Amino acid sequence: MSSMVWWREAERIVDIFRSKPIGDIVIVRGWIYRLSRIGGVAFIGIRDGSGYIQVSLKRSVAPSLFEIVDKLSVEDVVAVRGVVVEDKRAPGGLEVRAQDIEVISKSSVWPITRSAVKSIGFLFDKRHLWIRSPRVRSILKIRSEVCRLIREYMDENGFVEFHSPIFVKSACEGGATLFPVEYFGNTVYLTQSAQLYQEAAIATFGRVYTLGPCFRAEKSRTRKHLTEFWQIECEIAFADLDEDMRILEELLVYVCRGVADRCREELDILGVDFKPPTPPLPRITYTEALEIARSRGSETVWGEDFSSRDESLVSSIFDKPFFVTHYPASTRSFYHMLDPHDPRLTLSFDLIAPEGYGELATGGQRISDYDTLVKRIDEQRLPRGSFSWYLELRMYGCPPHSGFGMGIERLVRWICKLPSVRMAIPFPRTPDRFEP
Repeated sequence: MSSMVWWREAERIVDIFRSKPIGDIVIVRGWIYRLSRIGGVAFIGIRDGSGYIQVSLKRSVAPSLFEIVDKLSVEDVVAVRGVVVEDKRAPGGLEVRAQDIEVISKSSVWPITRSAVKSIGFLFDKRHLWIRSPRVRSILKIRSEVCRLIREYMDENGFVEFHSPIFVKSACEGGATLFPVEYFGNTVYLTQSAQLYQEAAIATFGRVYTLGPCFRAEKSRTRKHLTEFWQIECEIAFADLDEDMRILEELLVYVCRGVADRCREELDILGVDFKPPTPPLPRITYTEALEIARSRGSETVWGEDFSSRDESLVSSIFDKPFFVTHYPASTRSFYHMLDPHDPRLTLSFDLIAPEGYGELATGGQRISDYDTLVKRIDEQRLPRGSFSWYLELRMYGCPPHSGFGMGIERLVRWICKLPSVRMAIPFPRTPDRFEP
Protein backbone atom coordinates (compact mmCIF):
# COMPACT_ATOMS: atom_id res chain seq x y z
CA MET A 1 0.00 0.00 0.00
CA SER A 2 1.44 3.38 -0.96
CA SER A 3 2.15 6.00 1.67
CA MET A 4 -0.24 8.38 -0.07
CA VAL A 5 -3.08 6.03 0.82
CA TRP A 6 -2.59 5.02 4.40
CA TRP A 7 -2.43 8.46 6.00
CA ARG A 8 -5.43 9.73 4.02
CA GLU A 9 -7.55 7.29 6.01
CA ALA A 10 -6.80 9.05 9.30
CA GLU A 11 -9.37 9.51 12.04
CA ARG A 12 -10.03 12.81 13.74
CA ILE A 13 -8.50 12.93 17.19
CA VAL A 14 -11.77 14.03 18.78
CA ASP A 15 -13.45 10.90 17.39
CA ILE A 16 -10.77 8.65 18.89
CA PHE A 17 -11.45 10.09 22.34
CA ARG A 18 -15.19 9.71 21.84
CA SER A 19 -15.11 6.06 20.76
CA LYS A 20 -12.05 5.01 22.82
CA PRO A 21 -11.09 2.10 20.52
CA ILE A 22 -8.67 0.50 23.00
CA GLY A 23 -6.46 -2.06 21.27
CA ASP A 24 -7.41 -0.95 17.76
CA ILE A 25 -5.00 0.32 15.16
CA VAL A 26 -5.73 3.93 14.20
CA ILE A 27 -4.17 6.55 11.98
CA VAL A 28 -3.77 10.12 13.19
CA ARG A 29 -2.27 13.04 11.34
CA GLY A 30 -1.57 16.61 12.24
CA TRP A 31 0.97 19.10 13.52
CA ILE A 32 3.52 18.32 16.20
CA TYR A 33 3.05 20.73 19.08
CA ARG A 34 5.31 19.03 21.62
CA LEU A 35 8.33 16.70 21.52
CA SER A 36 10.07 15.08 24.46
CA ARG A 37 12.25 12.08 25.25
CA ILE A 38 12.64 10.21 28.51
CA GLY A 39 15.33 7.58 28.27
CA GLY A 40 14.57 5.37 25.33
CA VAL A 41 10.97 6.56 24.95
CA ALA A 42 9.88 9.42 22.70
CA PHE A 43 6.63 11.31 23.21
CA ILE A 44 5.04 13.28 20.37
CA GLY A 45 2.10 15.61 20.96
CA ILE A 46 -0.07 15.91 17.85
CA ARG A 47 -2.97 18.26 17.14
CA ASP A 48 -5.26 18.05 14.13
CA GLY A 49 -7.66 20.92 14.77
CA SER A 50 -10.20 18.70 16.51
CA GLY A 51 -8.06 17.89 19.52
CA TYR A 52 -4.72 16.78 20.95
CA ILE A 53 -3.29 13.29 21.43
CA GLN A 54 -0.02 11.82 22.66
CA VAL A 55 1.99 9.37 20.59
CA SER A 56 4.70 7.24 22.21
CA LEU A 57 7.51 5.22 20.72
CA LYS A 58 10.19 3.02 22.33
CA ARG A 59 13.63 2.90 20.75
CA SER A 60 13.98 -0.77 21.69
CA VAL A 61 10.76 -1.68 19.87
CA ALA A 62 11.25 0.30 16.65
CA PRO A 63 14.82 1.63 16.26
CA SER A 64 14.25 2.58 12.60
CA LEU A 65 11.25 4.76 13.51
CA PHE A 66 13.28 6.35 16.27
CA GLU A 67 15.68 7.62 13.61
CA ILE A 68 12.73 9.46 12.03
CA VAL A 69 11.70 10.84 15.43
CA ASP A 70 15.22 12.15 16.05
CA LYS A 71 14.81 14.40 13.00
CA LEU A 72 11.35 15.72 13.92
CA SER A 73 10.71 19.26 15.11
CA VAL A 74 7.77 21.27 16.39
CA GLU A 75 5.15 22.07 13.71
CA ASP A 76 6.23 19.25 11.39
CA VAL A 77 3.12 17.70 9.83
CA VAL A 78 3.15 13.94 10.39
CA ALA A 79 0.98 10.87 10.11
CA VAL A 80 1.15 8.08 12.66
CA ARG A 81 -0.29 4.60 12.59
CA GLY A 82 -0.43 2.77 15.89
CA VAL A 83 -2.38 1.05 18.64
CA VAL A 84 -4.65 2.95 21.03
CA VAL A 85 -3.84 2.21 24.68
CA GLU A 86 -5.04 3.55 27.99
CA ASP A 87 -2.49 5.51 29.97
CA LYS A 88 -3.56 7.73 32.85
CA ARG A 89 -0.36 9.73 32.48
CA ALA A 90 -1.25 10.78 28.95
CA PRO A 91 -3.46 13.83 28.27
CA GLY A 92 -7.04 12.57 28.17
CA GLY A 93 -5.99 9.13 29.41
CA LEU A 94 -5.25 7.72 25.93
CA GLU A 95 -2.19 7.50 23.73
CA VAL A 96 -1.18 5.93 20.45
CA ARG A 97 1.78 3.51 20.45
CA ALA A 98 3.38 4.19 17.08
CA GLN A 99 4.00 1.44 14.53
CA ASP A 100 4.60 3.70 11.54
CA ILE A 101 5.41 7.39 11.08
CA GLU A 102 5.53 9.50 7.96
CA VAL A 103 6.57 13.12 7.64
CA ILE A 104 4.08 14.90 5.38
CA SER A 105 5.58 18.40 5.63
CA LYS A 106 8.73 19.63 7.36
CA SER A 107 8.63 22.85 9.35
CA SER A 108 11.32 25.49 9.51
CA VAL A 109 12.64 26.38 12.96
CA TRP A 110 9.65 27.64 14.94
CA PRO A 111 10.11 31.39 15.54
CA ILE A 112 7.91 31.79 18.63
CA THR A 113 10.13 30.83 21.53
CA ARG A 114 10.57 32.18 25.04
CA SER A 115 13.82 33.87 24.09
CA ALA A 116 12.36 35.38 20.90
CA VAL A 117 9.24 36.89 22.49
CA LYS A 118 10.26 40.34 23.73
CA SER A 119 6.82 41.97 23.64
CA ILE A 120 3.15 41.36 22.91
CA GLY A 121 3.74 43.25 19.67
CA PHE A 122 6.02 40.46 18.45
CA LEU A 123 3.28 37.92 19.06
CA PHE A 124 0.77 39.99 17.09
CA ASP A 125 3.33 40.37 14.29
CA LYS A 126 3.36 36.57 14.21
CA ARG A 127 -0.37 36.24 14.78
CA HIS A 128 -0.70 34.00 11.70
CA LEU A 129 1.47 31.49 13.58
CA TRP A 130 0.49 32.38 17.15
CA ILE A 131 -3.09 31.23 16.57
CA ARG A 132 -1.73 27.67 16.60
CA SER A 133 -1.00 27.86 20.33
CA PRO A 134 -3.38 25.96 22.64
CA ARG A 135 -4.29 29.14 24.48
CA VAL A 136 -5.16 31.20 21.40
CA ARG A 137 -6.90 28.19 19.85
CA SER A 138 -9.06 27.91 22.97
CA ILE A 139 -10.05 31.57 22.80
CA LEU A 140 -10.99 31.33 19.13
CA LYS A 141 -12.88 28.07 19.71
CA ILE A 142 -14.92 29.79 22.43
CA ARG A 143 -15.53 32.70 20.07
CA SER A 144 -16.83 30.27 17.45
CA GLU A 145 -19.11 28.64 20.01
CA VAL A 146 -20.41 32.04 21.13
CA CYS A 147 -21.47 32.79 17.55
CA ARG A 148 -23.03 29.34 17.17
CA LEU A 149 -25.02 29.80 20.38
CA ILE A 150 -26.19 33.26 19.32
CA ARG A 151 -27.57 31.84 16.10
CA GLU A 152 -29.20 28.98 18.00
CA TYR A 153 -31.02 31.36 20.33
CA MET A 154 -32.08 33.70 17.56
CA ASP A 155 -33.30 30.93 15.29
CA GLU A 156 -35.21 29.25 18.12
CA ASN A 157 -36.92 32.51 19.09
CA GLY A 158 -38.34 33.55 15.76
CA PHE A 159 -35.58 35.82 14.47
CA VAL A 160 -34.59 35.81 10.81
CA GLU A 161 -30.93 36.30 9.93
CA PHE A 162 -30.64 39.41 7.79
CA HIS A 163 -27.63 40.45 5.72
CA SER A 164 -27.08 44.20 5.55
CA PRO A 165 -24.63 45.99 3.22
CA ILE A 166 -21.01 46.73 4.10
CA PHE A 167 -20.84 49.82 1.84
CA VAL A 168 -23.17 52.55 3.11
CA LYS A 169 -23.84 56.19 2.29
CA SER A 170 -24.72 57.51 5.75
CA ALA A 171 -23.43 57.24 9.29
CA CYS A 172 -25.24 55.37 12.03
CA GLU A 173 -23.06 56.19 15.02
CA GLY A 174 -21.33 59.43 14.05
CA GLY A 175 -19.55 60.86 11.03
CA ALA A 176 -16.21 61.29 12.81
CA THR A 177 -15.67 57.53 12.98
CA LEU A 178 -16.40 56.63 9.36
CA PHE A 179 -13.99 54.86 7.01
CA PRO A 180 -14.41 56.48 3.55
CA VAL A 181 -14.06 54.35 0.43
CA GLU A 182 -13.90 55.63 -3.14
CA TYR A 183 -16.75 53.93 -5.00
CA PHE A 184 -16.79 54.52 -8.76
CA GLY A 185 -16.45 58.27 -8.43
CA ASN A 186 -18.53 58.51 -5.25
CA THR A 187 -17.58 58.35 -1.59
CA VAL A 188 -19.17 55.64 0.50
CA TYR A 189 -18.28 54.29 3.93
CA LEU A 190 -17.69 50.98 5.65
CA THR A 191 -20.68 50.17 7.81
CA GLN A 192 -20.69 51.06 11.49
CA SER A 193 -23.83 49.07 12.21
CA ALA A 194 -26.57 47.04 10.54
CA GLN A 195 -29.26 48.78 12.60
CA LEU A 196 -30.77 51.17 10.06
CA TYR A 197 -31.21 48.40 7.51
CA GLN A 198 -32.63 46.08 10.14
CA GLU A 199 -35.28 48.70 10.88
CA ALA A 200 -36.35 48.36 7.25
CA ALA A 201 -36.39 44.56 7.56
CA ILE A 202 -38.73 44.37 10.57
CA ALA A 203 -41.63 45.36 8.30
CA THR A 204 -40.87 42.16 6.39
CA PHE A 205 -39.91 39.70 9.13
CA GLY A 206 -40.88 41.27 12.48
CA ARG A 207 -37.71 40.04 14.20
CA VAL A 208 -34.29 40.15 12.55
CA TYR A 209 -30.65 39.72 13.55
CA THR A 210 -27.29 40.30 11.91
CA LEU A 211 -24.02 38.73 12.99
CA GLY A 212 -21.18 40.36 11.14
CA PRO A 213 -18.33 42.87 11.01
CA CYS A 214 -18.55 46.60 11.67
CA PHE A 215 -15.95 49.31 11.17
CA ARG A 216 -15.25 52.47 13.16
CA ALA A 217 -12.34 54.82 12.57
CA GLU A 218 -11.80 55.43 16.27
CA LYS A 219 -8.28 56.37 17.24
CA SER A 220 -8.80 54.89 20.70
CA ARG A 221 -5.89 52.72 21.74
CA THR A 222 -7.58 50.94 24.62
CA ARG A 223 -8.18 47.38 25.73
CA LYS A 224 -11.81 47.69 24.57
CA HIS A 225 -11.56 49.15 21.07
CA LEU A 226 -10.92 47.78 17.60
CA THR A 227 -11.39 49.47 14.25
CA GLU A 228 -12.91 46.25 12.86
CA PHE A 229 -15.11 44.23 15.17
CA TRP A 230 -18.07 41.88 15.10
CA GLN A 231 -21.52 42.44 16.57
CA ILE A 232 -24.74 40.59 17.08
CA GLU A 233 -27.41 43.15 16.30
CA CYS A 234 -31.14 42.59 16.40
CA GLU A 235 -34.27 44.62 15.81
CA ILE A 236 -37.71 43.73 17.14
CA ALA A 237 -41.03 45.13 15.91
CA PHE A 238 -43.50 46.21 18.63
CA ALA A 239 -40.90 45.79 21.40
CA ASP A 240 -40.49 48.43 24.08
CA LEU A 241 -37.45 49.03 26.27
CA ASP A 242 -38.33 46.30 28.78
CA GLU A 243 -38.91 43.69 26.07
CA ASP A 244 -35.63 44.65 24.44
CA MET A 245 -33.69 44.12 27.66
CA ARG A 246 -35.54 40.86 28.38
CA ILE A 247 -34.46 39.39 25.05
CA LEU A 248 -30.86 40.53 25.48
CA GLU A 249 -30.78 39.06 28.99
CA GLU A 250 -32.15 35.74 27.73
CA LEU A 251 -29.60 35.71 24.91
CA LEU A 252 -26.68 36.46 27.21
CA VAL A 253 -27.65 33.78 29.73
CA TYR A 254 -28.22 31.23 26.93
CA VAL A 255 -24.81 31.92 25.41
CA CYS A 256 -22.98 31.87 28.75
CA ARG A 257 -24.59 28.60 29.84
CA GLY A 258 -23.75 27.06 26.49
CA VAL A 259 -20.11 28.11 26.67
CA ALA A 260 -19.77 26.79 30.22
CA ASP A 261 -21.24 23.45 29.11
CA ARG A 262 -19.61 22.99 25.70
CA CYS A 263 -16.21 24.62 26.18
CA ARG A 264 -14.98 23.09 29.43
CA GLU A 265 -11.69 21.92 27.93
CA GLU A 266 -10.97 25.34 26.43
CA LEU A 267 -11.83 27.14 29.67
CA ASP A 268 -9.55 24.75 31.56
CA ILE A 269 -6.67 25.51 29.18
CA LEU A 270 -7.24 29.22 29.83
CA GLY A 271 -7.42 28.62 33.58
CA VAL A 272 -10.83 30.30 33.73
CA ASP A 273 -13.52 29.24 36.18
CA PHE A 274 -16.43 30.79 34.29
CA LYS A 275 -19.80 30.84 36.02
CA PRO A 276 -22.77 31.86 33.85
CA PRO A 277 -24.83 34.74 35.28
CA THR A 278 -28.15 33.86 36.82
CA PRO A 279 -31.18 35.97 35.87
CA PRO A 280 -32.54 38.46 36.57
CA LEU A 281 -29.74 40.88 35.79
CA PRO A 282 -29.73 44.07 37.90
CA ARG A 283 -31.13 47.28 36.40
CA ILE A 284 -30.21 50.79 37.50
CA THR A 285 -30.75 54.15 35.84
CA TYR A 286 -28.04 56.41 34.48
CA THR A 287 -28.69 58.85 37.33
CA GLU A 288 -28.32 56.08 39.94
CA ALA A 289 -25.14 54.81 38.27
CA LEU A 290 -23.70 58.32 38.22
CA GLU A 291 -24.34 58.69 41.95
CA ILE A 292 -22.48 55.41 42.57
CA ALA A 293 -19.54 56.49 40.40
CA ARG A 294 -19.30 59.94 42.00
CA SER A 295 -19.42 58.42 45.49
CA ARG A 296 -16.31 56.47 44.48
CA GLY A 297 -14.35 59.43 43.16
CA SER A 298 -15.68 60.10 39.65
CA GLU A 299 -15.88 63.72 38.50
CA THR A 300 -18.34 63.04 35.66
CA VAL A 301 -21.33 65.38 35.78
CA TRP A 302 -24.91 64.66 34.81
CA GLY A 303 -25.36 64.76 31.04
CA GLU A 304 -21.90 63.44 30.21
CA ASP A 305 -21.30 59.92 28.96
CA PHE A 306 -19.63 57.45 31.29
CA SER A 307 -15.91 56.92 30.98
CA SER A 308 -14.31 53.49 31.26
CA ARG A 309 -13.33 54.40 34.81
CA ASP A 310 -16.94 55.25 35.64
CA GLU A 311 -18.08 51.86 34.33
CA SER A 312 -15.42 50.14 36.45
CA LEU A 313 -16.44 52.06 39.56
CA VAL A 314 -20.09 51.13 39.14
CA SER A 315 -19.32 47.51 38.22
CA SER A 316 -17.44 47.04 41.50
CA ILE A 317 -20.74 46.60 43.35
CA PHE A 318 -22.04 43.87 40.99
CA ASP A 319 -20.93 40.28 40.48
CA LYS A 320 -22.70 39.81 37.15
CA PRO A 321 -23.60 41.94 34.11
CA PHE A 322 -26.07 44.75 34.80
CA PHE A 323 -28.18 47.20 32.83
CA VAL A 324 -27.82 50.97 33.05
CA THR A 325 -30.94 52.59 31.59
CA HIS A 326 -32.31 56.00 30.59
CA TYR A 327 -29.19 57.77 29.36
CA PRO A 328 -29.41 61.52 28.69
CA ALA A 329 -30.26 62.47 25.11
CA SER A 330 -26.95 64.35 24.94
CA THR A 331 -25.08 61.03 25.13
CA ARG A 332 -27.16 59.07 22.61
CA SER A 333 -27.51 58.84 18.83
CA PHE A 334 -30.33 60.56 16.96
CA TYR A 335 -32.53 57.48 16.58
CA HIS A 336 -33.10 56.83 20.30
CA MET A 337 -36.63 57.55 21.50
CA LEU A 338 -36.97 60.22 24.17
CA ASP A 339 -38.53 59.30 27.49
CA PRO A 340 -42.11 60.68 27.39
CA HIS A 341 -41.91 61.31 31.15
CA ASP A 342 -38.63 63.24 30.93
CA PRO A 343 -37.48 64.38 27.46
CA ARG A 344 -33.97 64.94 28.77
CA LEU A 345 -33.64 61.15 28.84
CA THR A 346 -33.79 58.38 26.25
CA LEU A 347 -35.37 54.95 26.39
CA SER A 348 -31.95 53.35 26.07
CA PHE A 349 -29.56 51.12 27.97
CA ASP A 350 -26.05 49.75 28.19
CA LEU A 351 -25.27 46.25 29.43
CA ILE A 352 -22.06 46.42 31.47
CA ALA A 353 -19.91 43.51 32.58
CA PRO A 354 -18.59 43.17 36.14
CA GLU A 355 -14.93 43.27 37.19
CA GLY A 356 -14.23 46.35 35.10
CA TYR A 357 -14.67 44.66 31.70
CA GLY A 358 -16.95 47.47 30.60
CA GLU A 359 -19.80 47.76 28.13
CA LEU A 360 -20.95 44.56 26.44
CA ALA A 361 -24.02 45.85 24.61
CA THR A 362 -26.08 48.94 23.95
CA GLY A 363 -29.64 49.31 22.78
CA GLY A 364 -33.03 50.84 23.26
CA GLN A 365 -36.30 51.91 21.74
CA ARG A 366 -36.16 53.68 18.36
CA ILE A 367 -38.03 56.78 17.26
CA SER A 368 -40.99 55.67 15.14
CA ASP A 369 -42.52 59.10 14.45
CA TYR A 370 -41.37 60.97 11.32
CA ASP A 371 -41.45 64.52 12.71
CA THR A 372 -39.70 63.55 15.94
CA LEU A 373 -36.94 61.81 14.01
CA VAL A 374 -36.44 64.82 11.72
CA LYS A 375 -36.14 67.05 14.78
CA ARG A 376 -33.49 64.79 16.33
CA ILE A 377 -31.51 64.66 13.09
CA ASP A 378 -31.58 68.46 12.89
CA GLU A 379 -30.61 68.84 16.56
CA GLN A 380 -27.51 66.73 15.97
CA ARG A 381 -26.76 68.72 12.79
CA LEU A 382 -26.83 65.68 10.57
CA PRO A 383 -27.68 65.99 6.85
CA ARG A 384 -31.30 65.00 6.27
CA GLY A 385 -30.50 63.93 2.74
CA SER A 386 -28.25 61.13 3.96
CA PHE A 387 -31.19 59.63 5.84
CA SER A 388 -33.95 60.12 3.28
CA TRP A 389 -34.69 56.42 2.89
CA TYR A 390 -34.50 55.89 6.66
CA LEU A 391 -36.98 58.71 7.23
CA GLU A 392 -39.24 57.23 4.57
CA LEU A 393 -39.67 54.12 6.70
CA ARG A 394 -41.68 56.30 9.13
CA MET A 395 -44.12 57.24 6.34
CA TYR A 396 -45.37 53.75 5.55
CA GLY A 397 -46.38 52.05 8.76
CA CYS A 398 -43.77 52.21 11.49
CA PRO A 399 -44.74 50.63 14.82
CA PRO A 400 -42.84 51.01 18.09
CA HIS A 401 -39.66 48.95 17.85
CA SER A 402 -36.42 48.34 19.70
CA GLY A 403 -33.07 46.68 19.23
CA PHE A 404 -29.55 46.24 20.51
CA GLY A 405 -26.00 45.45 19.47
CA MET A 406 -23.55 43.34 21.47
CA GLY A 407 -19.84 43.15 20.64
CA ILE A 408 -18.53 39.64 20.13
CA GLU A 409 -14.97 40.51 21.11
CA ARG A 410 -16.09 42.25 24.30
CA LEU A 411 -18.25 39.30 25.26
CA VAL A 412 -15.45 36.81 24.58
CA ARG A 413 -12.99 38.99 26.47
CA TRP A 414 -15.21 38.94 29.56
CA ILE A 415 -15.91 35.19 29.36
CA CYS A 416 -12.23 34.32 28.87
CA LYS A 417 -10.90 37.01 31.26
CA LEU A 418 -8.60 38.46 28.61
CA PRO A 419 -6.51 41.61 29.03
CA SER A 420 -7.66 43.07 25.70
CA VAL A 421 -10.23 42.59 22.94
CA ARG A 422 -7.27 42.14 20.58
CA MET A 423 -6.96 38.62 21.96
CA ALA A 424 -10.60 37.85 21.18
CA ILE A 425 -10.44 38.15 17.37
CA PRO A 426 -8.24 36.14 14.99
CA PHE A 427 -6.49 39.11 13.36
CA PRO A 428 -7.08 42.37 15.26
CA ARG A 429 -7.28 45.71 13.51
CA THR A 430 -6.37 48.85 15.45
CA PRO A 431 -5.10 52.33 14.47
CA ASP A 432 -1.58 50.89 14.57
CA ARG A 433 -2.15 47.38 13.25
CA PHE A 434 -3.53 46.29 9.89
CA GLU A 435 -1.44 43.19 9.19
CA PRO A 436 -1.00 40.24 9.06
